[in-house]
Order: sequence, then structure tokens, then C-alpha cells
Amino acid sequence: MHGPDGGQRLGAAELGAELGHRATLVQFSSAFCRPCHATRRTLAEVAGMVDGVAHVEVDAEARLELVRDLGIESTPTVLVLDADGRVVRRAAGQPRRADVIAALGEAV
Repeated sequence: MHGPDGGQRLGAAELGAELGHRATLVQFSSAFCRPCHATRRTLAEVAGMVDGVAHVEVDAEARLELVRDLGIESTPTVLVLDADGRVVRRAAGQPRRADVIAALGEAV
């Protein structure tokens, strides 16, 4: 997972869902993306394990403007947001559970 993203912030208005009160895992997916299914399971599992963490999935094809604004180039792409909605980590491709947990450690 890469480091900070220049302080970009996202909120419920941009994501169409409430942020977690400690951190949020944002997954950009597309309809025919096989790794997106496994990523969804991993992120939902981690969000379920860590109190105050939400998992939000965004349909990249339906939200092209947001995808462009954030420089998302492939799916799945995962952003880790802190409690204020700041992007603290990002990763393209299917993440390992241990990496997601480690990235959350930086956000909470």
C-alpha cells in the first residue's frame, strides 16, 4: 500500500455512504472484476473485526468523475481513510488481509 495522498478528503457526500467513526475502507470495483469479489470479502471481514471501521464499495463505472479526481487506474483499488475522511493509504490490486490490518493501524 502506498503512502499519503496529498491530504485528499472524502465524505458521505462523495461516497454515498457514512464513514466509519475510526476509519473507512473504500473499495473501487467494476462489474467484471474477479479480484473485486475476494477484495470485498477481505475488507468486509476486517471491517467486522475492527470496531468503528466501515467498508464502502464504489462502482467505478458509475462514478467516473470521482475515479478521475482520485486518479484510480484499475479495480480493485482500496483507499484507507482516517476518521476525518483523509486518504492515508491506497493500494491497487487485491490486498492481503495482513496488509489491510497494517494500513488500518496507521489510520486509527
